[in-house]
Amino acid sequence: MFIDTEPTEIPNRQDFRPSPESLLKIVQETERAKLRVYIGAAAGVGKTFQMLEDAHSLKKQGIDVVVAVVETHGRAETAEQIKDLEIIPPQKIIYRDNVFDEMDLLGIIERKPAVAIVDELAHTNIEGAKNRKRYEDVLELLDNGISVITAVNIQHIESLNDVIRRTTQVQVRETVPDCFFQRADEVIDVDVSIDTLRTRLKQGKIYKPEKIQQSLNNFFRKGNLFALRELALRQVAQFQSKEDQEYREREGLEQAVIPEKVMVCMASRGSAKKLLRVGARIAGRLANGDWCAVYVETAKEAAGRIDPKTYAILQENVSFAETLGAKVIKLKADKVADALLKYARENGITHVIFGQSARSRWEIFWRGSIINRFLREVKDAAVHVIPIENNKSS
Repeated sequence: MFIDTEPTEIPNRQDFRPSPESLLKIVQETERAKLRVYIGAAAGVGKTFQMLEDAHSLKKQGIDVVVAVVETHGRAETAEQIKDLEIIPPQKIIYRDNVFDEMDLLGIIERKPAVAIVDELAHTNIEGAKNRKRYEDVLELLDNGISVITAVNIQHIESLNDVIRRTTQVQVRETVPDCFFQRADEVIDVDVSIDTLRTRLKQGKIYKPEKIQQSLNNFFRKGNLFALRELALRQVAQFQSKEDQEYREREGLEQAVIPEKVMVCMASRGSAKKLLRVGARIAGRLANGDWCAVYVETAKEAAGRIDPKTYAILQENVSFAETLGAKVIKLKADKVADALLKYARENGITHVIFGQSARSRWEIFWRGSIINRFLREVKDAAVHVIPIENNKSS
């Protein structure tokens, strides 16, 4: 479902927004709390405005809705849109002799509304808050039976971190793990044209005047925005494809396409974050998020024998893979290549992802190449080789 939300500038697009009836259905369909996520290509496309419109629609239908946290960023039209909605006052947290406002998670749970509006999903909470990240607050609200409508920009999705950095030359530090979106009942794109977005920026509707020119020359360059819009549209399309597949499975219908299976070969040593991000993106495009991260534990890497530093990095890789939505598989074998080949064959893997650091021809001659074996022996799988430096990636 793709939505263009610029109510003052593009009124003829109103029909493409979620209807009040669909919002009501989301909340009342089952007792399980529901999660709607709005995704945008960049700040200023109208995500917060859309969430507040949702809140007003729900309120008119008698649904108990509150604003848990909304960042207006000084935008008059956004502040005006709050109108008579109930706002839960922020929690005041003292950190290093300064007072910070954070979403009052416990206050909202005690208030127990039917729906909470939560802005800035990727936000990192100040030290002293109950959870480290706001998306963790959202999950806790859901666990307590409170439905949530939230919003995030595409650059904050963890599996896209490398792509965003290469495209925009900006390293995004605050990210939301891909597994969070697996909990979503709806993922909706909020989109405006690039010219409209840049005009809004020039008019001071996104950032303060002193940041406008710098933003136009950097993150808000047209080339960046084209790429970010495409990523946002793809992300939502992937979610819709996954929803379609799950629906067909529930209804016993024939699948539209033969499902692909993606496997990331994760070494026990060295960071694998770059490989895992690539795996998550490929799985999202081709396999509806169905993928696994596989590593082989040799006798030298068994519990009690593995180097503590290596073990710590391995556990970090496993945790990171799980946050991206991977099923982590540990195989035990002394011959790594044999174990990986066997797993790929037995599980119908169609895409295999390896990391390849620079190796001399002499090394490959003496030690062989797992990649070459896959190319020779697994005819039904596409092999993706991702260049990495000295077996380190981030």
